[in-house]
Amino acid sequence: MKKNVGSQLALYPMPVTVIGAINEKKPTWTLVAHVGIIGHDRVLVSLASAHFINGLIKKNKKLSISLVNETMLPEADYAGSVSGAKEDKSTLFEYEIGENGTPIIANAPLTMECSVADVYETKGFESFICTIDSTYVEEEYLNEAGKINYHTMKPVLFEFPTYEYLKTGDAAGKCLSFKKEEQK
Repeated sequence: MKKNVGSQLALYPMPVTVIGAINEKKPTWTLVAHVGIIGHDRVLVSLASAHFINGLIKKNKKLSISLVNETMLPEADYAGSVSGAKEDKSTLFEYEIGENGTPIIANAPLTMECSVADVYETKGFESFICTIDSTYVEEEYLNEAGKINYHTMKPVLFEFPTYEYLKTGDAAGKCLSFKKEEQK
């Protein structure tokens, strides 16, 4: 029997990302797992209002979103543990500036450059609704057809109630195929 545990934010695990923005010609970074898809042409990045990076994103109307794999997890974790208002995090990752003017982490398996289309505010949070301008993927994470291969990329996930990072696992099946397999 199911038990009602109250109003819980229970859509976990979520992908771990590093958000980048420019701070006076230098990048700054923060760790974010509250990201999502809100259509085929928009993504959402939700940050506590107190984050230093929020002001930079609102000023420049741009940000980058990098998926995190195990290789870059120690630096990504550190990016979320200190404030850009108190510490210069520009040297935390090797980077280059993308076509849209956002910082692209050199060792990130995938980075999206985004423009902010809108900001949705709730108590204590600012959610940036963004269009995707460019997506940069390391070639080793593309399959023969040139599509992103998440099996080899293995993005890290975050689980909120325990504050743990999780590894991505094996495929459980093909989407929309279970009914077909039952009919065989």
